[in-house]
Amino acid sequence: MARISFLRRVLDLLAPRKCPVCGGRVDIQSEVMCAGCNFTLPRTFYHNNPYENRMAKMFWGIIPIEKATAFMFYHRKTPPCNVIYDFKYHQRPDFAYNMGIQIASEIIDSGFFDGIDYLVPMPLARKRFKERGYNQCEKMAKGISEVTGIPVATDIIIRTKFEKSQTKLDRWGRMENTDGVWQLANGQKASGKHLLLIDDVVTTGATTKSCALEICKAGNVKFSILSYGYVKK
Repeated sequence: MARISFLRRVLDLLAPRKCPVCGGRVDIQSEVMCAGCNFTLPRTFYHNNPYENRMAKMFWGIIPIEKATAFMFYHRKTPPCNVIYDFKYHQRPDFAYNMGIQIASEIIDSGFFDGIDYLVPMPLARKRFKERGYNQCEKMAKGISEVTGIPVATDIIIRTKFEKSQTKLDRWGRMENTDGVWQLANGQKASGKHLLLIDDVVTTGATTKSCALEICKAGNVKFSILSYGYVKK
């Protein structure tokens, strides 16, 4: 550990890391953002009431939902969202991985991960994956797995096509945009299991719902949901 710490100190001295939120210098103990910005993030704390929070209620009566939480509230074009933009669009998969570690470390003592069999990152269509070079949700899931020991399953569900970005679509547009884009790839692995779906941002929940409904074809599946950001309506 001392050797790693020394190397980090040398690198930080030669090439100081820039906080994606405020633009200031990232301190030696931090992986993604500075301590000040990390402290002021608009956390949801939904993991303290994972069964009946506002996000969880979006899925009631639609999929067999157990628990749901998001790390922070997502307010488009505000500085705290720069981390999401960076790991989605600016080639920073390390941000997604390290934030996965941080999220899991912060909420693991709440028992949120108890009973989860697999972490299932929301998949990207092949075209989108080729453009980006990685799946940010998978990177985040691997960070969570590092802390929790829960295996990541990327072979249960696949995305067969990508219509267009969800960003500027309304609720109905998002539902239509996710219609028929999923394919259950390994129902046997999912059957009888409690899956934690990992997403970057949940807005209307349309993408998550449609993905879960396809997985439900495996039979006797329970879901919990974790996202980095949540758009509170």
